Amino acid sequence: MDVRTDDGCRLWVERTGVGPPLVFCHGGPGLWDYFEPVVAQLGDVATCVRWDQRGCGRSQRRGPYTVARSVADLDAVRQTLDEDRIDLLGHSWGAMLALRYALAHPDRVRRLVYVSGTGVDPGETWRPAFARAFAQRIGADGPRWRELLDRDPRTPTEDREYAVLQWSTDFVDPTTAHQHARELGWLGIGWECATAINAEMRRYLDQTDVLTLCRGLRTPTLIVDGDHDLRPRAAVDSLEQALPDVRRVHLADAGHIPWVEDPDGFRRAVAGFLTDHTTSNIST
Repeated sequence: MDVRTDDGCRLWVERTGVGPPLVFCHGGPGLWDYFEPVVAQLGDVATCVRWDQRGCGRSQRRGPYTVARSVADLDAVRQTLDEDRIDLLGHSWGAMLALRYALAHPDRVRRLVYVSGTGVDPGETWRPAFARAFAQRIGADGPRWRELLDRDPRTPTEDREYAVLQWSTDFVDPTTAHQHARELGWLGIGWECATAINAEMRRYLDQTDVLTLCRGLRTPTLIVDGDHDLRPRAAVDSLEQALPDVRRVHLADAGHIPWVEDPDGFRRAVAGFLTDHTTSNIST
């Protein structure tokens, strides 16, 4: 189904499964929903609500591209569910979007699942370590990836090749990494959206005391890490320490997209958290 935001932007939304609503926030920014395998894992415990963010995938490609607008769009999705409160699962950039929504609307979030995020410390100090690990993992594909990185403009075919080479580093096993990367699908990256939101996020982390905001967030939160994610998991430590009601699960054999490489562990962690009736939202 489609959802119209308050400024008239059309958002692609799909709703499947049974149980309390769980809204997914995909990564990027500028990508699209790739959570179909997760719906297969969680559709028996939650009504899984997938959507493409503004400027991405099957949603309308029109601005403005700001985090505030993304938060408002997410609330438009919530309103169509006729629910006062929802569970949220965000991955990578989507983990930050879900966190920003919870900070803006703590009374509207029952539980928060923060998957493969990069933390909230200013300066994005995790990036140098990530760059070193990326260069090592991309290996023999490095020259071709750098060639495509520097090519402007890229054709649509080259754009996908560039993305698949980059995404392949998100998986641990090099023999299956390219296939997993291709299975994320292809709907064309929304570069305008990605550029604008990434720049805004850098300013936000530099200019905002996010950790103090997180100390006041009472929403029960689950942090899920793949231990082989190239983005250093220590970057998330300060967020874990700031949140008052938090659990953290490390999946030893997974990278940045843990539900692909450890589906059973991911299912146990997330389904267990969502169905744990001792966890209660005490936001005011």
